[in-house]
Amino acid sequence: MSDADLRKTPLYQAHVDAGARMVPFAGYSMPVQYRDGVLKEHLWTRENAGLFDVSHMGQARLRGVAPLAAFEEVTPGDFLGLKPGKQRYSLLLNKSGGIIDDLMGSRPDDDGLFVVVNGACKENDFKVIADELAPQITIQRLEDRALLALQGPKAAAVLAAHVPAAAGMVFMDSLATTGFGVDIFLSRSGYTGEDGYEISVPAAVAAEVWATLLADERVRPIGLGARDSLRLEAGLPLYGHDLDETVSPVEGNLNFALSKKRRDAGDFPGARRILKELAEGPSRVRVGLLVLEGAPAREGAQIADGTGAVIGKVTSGGFSPSMGKAIAMGFVPPAQAEVGARLNVIVRGKAQACEVVAMPFVPHRYVRKL
Repeated sequence: MSDADLRKTPLYQAHVDAGARMVPFAGYSMPVQYRDGVLKEHLWTRENAGLFDVSHMGQARLRGVAPLAAFEEVTPGDFLGLKPGKQRYSLLLNKSGGIIDDLMGSRPDDDGLFVVVNGACKENDFKVIADELAPQITIQRLEDRALLALQGPKAAAVLAAHVPAAAGMVFMDSLATTGFGVDIFLSRSGYTGEDGYEISVPAAVAAEVWATLLADERVRPIGLGARDSLRLEAGLPLYGHDLDETVSPVEGNLNFALSKKRRDAGDFPGARRILKELAEGPSRVRVGLLVLEGAPAREGAQIADGTGAVIGKVTSGGFSPSMGKAIAMGFVPPAQAEVGARLNVIVRGKAQACEVVAMPFVPHRYVRKL
């Protein structure tokens, strides 16, 4: 896809004006970093508040006679039990239990379900949902809205000055409210492992909201590079890399997304495979790896056991700015997945020692109800 064919978010010009280096991502021209660079942007978010443009994501309203019940036909989450004002991480599954995408479904109000899906997957996601659930539901794609993520330990104090209701929210709360003089959808969540919010605003005012938040000295713009290193440290999978349609929730180490109620009922797509893996164990599982020597192991690097036999591959990897070490995620057989297991990653033809470690690599700092 040429640069001329790339879509632009409502904040494109703001990124260019700020000196961002723009790259193709999910069909959009997106900022990978600003003048400070990835390392400084990463550490700034860990210590202050980073502002991300995630407007490439797919936002939609699902409405119908019983949209929560209908959504359970394509996901393994308990959406009938989702209370107003709450949000749930879930998975769009194919008939064989593979992951079509991971997503957020929330009830910021009583107007059906508000869904946010990955930008690179949104066209297929909404087609799958429509094909599977029509005529039970209608999908209103919110193409006229931008999505901002404000992340970091100072995010709550920054946002409360503009949206007082934000201060009373906890992790995975969702709210339809007023902020910055417009109607917004607000959730206390994000994909960095830090406390923070995702803010859905009308596209027409996105640049104004962006500038208002950046006027606070505690906030700086952050690009895709630091967003990726932050989510890696948080042990969060990236669709198209750590997850795809061949990977089940059990293999992806996402059992928490399988609600007990739905497990007991066995009424979700791919239930036969997934329940079998829960009972007997999968053939592979996503693990965290600490690279003990040598260069970072990038996506595609082979993982070998002590005998040199290749047993898996790295799906995400890089340098951890917070830890000062190389880390990675990848798939290995369960027998080699125990924390403390010594393995090797093959980087440029050379075996480098690594160790299976618990995830997240850097502790999450979500604000939960006491």
